[in-house]
Amino acid sequence: MRRISRRQQVVTQLGLSLAGLFVLVPMWAMVYMAFDKSIIGFPTSFRLWPQEFTFEMFQKAWDAAMRSVPFPAALRNSLVVAGGAAILSVAFGAGMAYAFARHRFPGQRTGLFALLVGALLPPVALMTPLYVLLTGLGLRTSHLGLIIVYTAFSMPFCIWNMRAAFQAVPKDIEEAAFLDGATPFVTFWRMTLPLALPAIAIAALIAFLAGYSEFVLGWLFVDKAANATVAMTIAGTLRSSGIVSWSYLSALAILMSVPVVVIFLFLQRYLMRGLLIGAVAE
Repeated sequence: MRRISRRQQVVTQLGLSLAGLFVLVPMWAMVYMAFDKSIIGFPTSFRLWPQEFTFEMFQKAWDAAMRSVPFPAALRNSLVVAGGAAILSVAFGAGMAYAFARHRFPGQRTGLFALLVGALLPPVALMTPLYVLLTGLGLRTSHLGLIIVYTAFSMPFCIWNMRAAFQAVPKDIEEAAFLDGATPFVTFWRMTLPLALPAIAIAALIAFLAGYSEFVLGWLFVDKAANATVAMTIAGTLRSSGIVSWSYLSALAILMSVPVVVIFLFLQRYLMRGLLIGAVAE
């Protein structure tokens, strides 16, 4: 390993510190605004501590995230939609990823390229076709329709991510299972899939976050406030007329972040294992 000079170390640490401040300062601003009762409308200055400490904004956001919609109802909608999209993306994408990783068939490269294009395509570009399709199926205004939409946009990334994980699993393990009399499905379920769990956890988390934080397409497929997700409530509050309390928005954003933190802590073991595997592979 090449050693770096003290000057390079100072420059590197300074750059990393500036990058860290660029991330941490807005986060701290959101935290102190959520607990500061003195802020009315837009904040006019940055403070290190709340001027009037209170939990009132959290209570207000919990009781009515948007109009008459309480936060637990909006959170339930978000978890149903984002969780359903993550489960379907992983469940349907795992089989396709394994096929692309282990088998050779006509159109394989074309299929992978099409998935890559699908992952890079902006969701807004497909709003009209999706609107017409789901309206014809009678699913446009249901959570199931929104789950299908988010699954369609999350699956390309999930397939590419899990394909790389399946390729990293040694073929010798599968061949040994075949020699012991295991069927292809049993080999995939008992041997290959557990070894690829870190990559699957990462794919599931990304798919969940994509559906949990999206709100542009959501408004196209939601016809009433009772079906809105938490991200839609924040966007709806910003679009509403009148003075918008940024303390209220900050409290709502913190409440929205809690489930993500809990899910990350639950998947932390698999996520860290996936990062370590990637570092070793490099």
